[in-house]
Amino acid sequence: MAEPRVGRWWRRRGLRARVTLTAAAGLLVAIVAADLLLFYTLRAALTRSVDDSARQGATEVAALIDANRLPALVPVAPGITVQVLDPAGRITNVSPGADRLDPLLALSAAAASAHTGQAVTLNGPQFDMPSLLRVVAVGADNGDLVIAAVPYSSAGDSLSVVAKALVVGTPLLFILFTGAIWLAVGSTLRPIALLRRGAADVTATGVPRDLPVPDSRDEVRSLALTLNDMLSQLAAAQQRQRDLVSDTAHELRSPIASIRAQLEVALDHPSGQDWESTGRDVHADVLRLARLAEDLLLLARLDEQTLGTRSLGSSAPVDLAELARSAAGRYAGARVPVTAAAPAPCLVAGDRDSLDRLLVNLLDNAVRYAKSQVTVTVCREGEWAVLTVADDGPGIAPADVARAFDRFARLDTARNRDGDDAGGAGLGLAIVRATARACGGDARLEPAGPGPLWPGISAVVRLPAPDGSPTSGPRGAVR
Repeated sequence: MAEPRVGRWWRRRGLRARVTLTAAAGLLVAIVAADLLLFYTLRAALTRSVDDSARQGATEVAALIDANRLPALVPVAPGITVQVLDPAGRITNVSPGADRLDPLLALSAAAASAHTGQAVTLNGPQFDMPSLLRVVAVGADNGDLVIAAVPYSSAGDSLSVVAKALVVGTPLLFILFTGAIWLAVGSTLRPIALLRRGAADVTATGVPRDLPVPDSRDEVRSLALTLNDMLSQLAAAQQRQRDLVSDTAHELRSPIASIRAQLEVALDHPSGQDWESTGRDVHADVLRLARLAEDLLLLARLDEQTLGTRSLGSSAPVDLAELARSAAGRYAGARVPVTAAAPAPCLVAGDRDSLDRLLVNLLDNAVRYAKSQVTVTVCREGEWAVLTVADDGPGIAPADVARAFDRFARLDTARNRDGDDAGGAGLGLAIVRATARACGGDARLEPAGPGPLWPGISAVVRLPAPDGSPTSGPRGAVR
């Protein structure tokens, strides 16, 4: 079914035009309704005034009849015509200039008017009187009926003047108010136009920056603030992306330069080269590059899962306590003992391999810096499963705690990366936090004791635990 032409035309109009046309249509209806109400109200008031004049004149004549003081010519005010009818319907008295033969109202009509008090409109020329007449009848005590008529010409003239004024003034008023609406809508939409130009500049330059915020406290201001928040997040995301690319290039440069240097030396002096040693060194650098690439790919997948764009592995319940004991058992030959204190099963929703990687990263970091021991604990706190990996190694300055989870983080403390073997590429804690957030939780560092440099670190991971997760059950510690 084809869309009506009016509908297509309306949809193609701009917002300013549509708002103005809608408001103008409503304004036109309101003005016309006000004009009609004014006209009919004025006509009713003028008609009532004419009727009251006629009724007052008839009442005064009836009072004279009741007092037996009515003269042959009925005394009335100028502009009022009076006839007095006896009970038989004959004219007995009239005002000067009134018709003595034909009554203005028949006897029945005059009696009905006297009874109801309603005025009757008559055509004056048939009684040799001008224009329209408003006629009322009032009864006297002796049964006579007093008929009084007043010309409607004065009220009609006033109504004619008002009608002409409305016919001329209504279009002018409509045009004036429509222009005011057009200007007001334009002023209201001006901040939106500024937002559009600001957004166009951002699109043209590719650099997120704040859009103009209007001073008014309205929806447009709220929109501008929301867009600025979005652009700030985009700018921060772009900066993080640039930092990641820069840090990744820096991390890749070292092993690539090492591989290149070793191969160039080996190719320049093949006879004196220890190819077995060179192969081992190149293989170590290649493994380092492979680990870095795997870590970056894992972080990218975790970021996508956090944004809800894809699913990472299965989401079956995983016993975090059993996983902690299993991971701790794999560190039986570590340089410091690793103890798992997880007495009760604690189920969390997530991918087992990802959570195992989270635990391994925390344990690797703790074992690397611990002085005498590493402790892994798992417990349930309300709707959360809490995993804690604590060591008694050198601490981290409180100012550096927030940066510890950054990618390629370099901390100016005793736990700084001081070599490839000691600290890796600086992605371990970043993977831990990304994994926790992908599961709906979070990760943080806490002090294992007081002091300006915390003597030991506790890495705390909080993960949502589904309803119905078991909270008790005897399990021993694994050493």
